[in-house]
Amino acid sequence: MIELWPAIDLINNQSVRLTEGDYDTKELMPRTPQEAIVFYNQFEQVKRIHIVDLMGALHQKPAEEAFIKELIQVSEHPIEIGGGIRSKDTIDYYIESGASYVIVGTRGLQDFNWLTKMTLLYPGKIYLGLDAKKDQVAVNGWTESVGRTIFDVAEETASLALGGIIYTDISKDGKMQGPNFELTKELVSSTPHPVTASGGIRSLDDMKQLEEAGVSAAIVGKAANTDAFWEGIK
Repeated sequence: MIELWPAIDLINNQSVRLTEGDYDTKELMPRTPQEAIVFYNQFEQVKRIHIVDLMGALHQKPAEEAFIKELIQVSEHPIEIGGGIRSKDTIDYYIESGASYVIVGTRGLQDFNWLTKMTLLYPGKIYLGLDAKKDQVAVNGWTESVGRTIFDVAEETASLALGGIIYTDISKDGKMQGPNFELTKELVSSTPHPVTASGGIRSLDDMKQLEEAGVSAAIVGKAANTDAFWEGIK
């Protein structure tokens, strides 16, 4: 089975979920971020916890960095951080705070030279967050299009020392209707990097279908806050 990475999305130190990246749809999750990490710690199939600073992503600079540092100390699993990471100083801060991986999105997609330098400094620790509406890449908290497809970016970044690519179909995110299997499979075939699927994943069946598509890991958000999802997971 592919790796399971449950997601904790943060706004004002609270665990929330958005639908299709719309901040007006903010929904508070039943577990606090600390409670969620303690809960996820008990599962062997959880190989990493995915934490996103949503206001950081929106405002293009970290908003929850001190709180995230506290959360890292609670986890028994590796932690990856995304949201508002636009500088080497921020990457340094999270890595020095104990994060195992960081996700760069907007700046990495808009500044190829900077992305290349960061992957050379932290080989295997930088993941590219490829968020898109269908195949059209979006940036700045999913609010702007860059006029490129996920396949354009896959080709441009093929030679970089990335840890992998995290692909989120925004149109699926938070809707509990399943991920975009077709585009995810096409992306896997378009890049040498491991692809992690995100957005809309509901069940072990979805994860099995993603595994068949060649995906290496699945980020599960809203479904991870339901008891039904964890039935059968060790």
